Amino acid sequence: ESEIRRRLVADRGAEAMAKTLRKPLPEDVEFMHASRDEMQSLKKALYPLTRKLAARLARKRRHGRKGPLDFRNTVRHSLSYGGVPADPKFRYPRPAKPELMVVADISGSVAAFARFTLMFVYAIQNQFSKVRSFVFIDGIDEVTKYFKSTEDIGEAINRVNTEADVVWVDGHSDYGHAFEVFWERYGKDITSKTTVLLLGDARNNYHAAQSWVVKEMAKRARHVYWLNPEPKSYWNTGDSIVGEYGAHTDGVFECRNLRQLEGFVENLT
Repeated sequence: ESEIRRRLVADRGAEAMAKTLRKPLPEDVEFMHASRDEMQSLKKALYPLTRKLAARLARKRRHGRKGPLDFRNTVRHSLSYGGVPADPKFRYPRPAKPELMVVADISGSVAAFARFTLMFVYAIQNQFSKVRSFVFIDGIDEVTKYFKSTEDIGEAINRVNTEADVVWVDGHSDYGHAFEVFWERYGKDITSKTTVLLLGDARNNYHAAQSWVVKEMAKRARHVYWLNPEPKSYWNTGDSIVGEYGAHTDGVFECRNLRQLEGFVENLT
């Protein structure tokens, strides 16, 4: 069945197929509302997507924008035109791979989103020069070591869920406290080469926002982006303060499914 669906998508396009199929494509299943069966479909869809994306990114790096004129190469090729430089050659500078810091809320309903984003990032980690990961609820912990010690990303995610020290008081989301601790411990590691990726719904249980931390991140980092798994219509309602944080970032992006996640990461790299 999955092979038939894949061929139909290739033939008709994803949007057309999503409209005609009763069951949504795995790439369009929302992280926050996925059933157990849909979660399994998401996991199966993840790796083909990341392989496809990695190949696309590699091509993009090889065929990047033109750099300065390569005089020696131009002269050498001009010999076939009687010495006339009819086909100028250019150097193609290799784009620098960004360093990535992922800071993810793993509480409650956003846990599935954080898990799949971490899996996605580590599946294409060769597209980055360095990847460090941090998870939080009301406390925060670095979990990079779990991904370095195994090639099984699923096993690493399970260790994050069971071993990470992310509870400070009561295990309810407190972005402000988690961000403050992050800044105290790791803020000095952010440089002009670092892209910071913040993941979560920014529902802060009416605690102090401490949005100054995001502002300071933005001063040091190459880029700061926020991915939110909630529909935009829910942002800044109730205890959501994504607008307060987002004001200091390079952009806040709705990221409800694998398709949106893939599109964001492709542009990021």
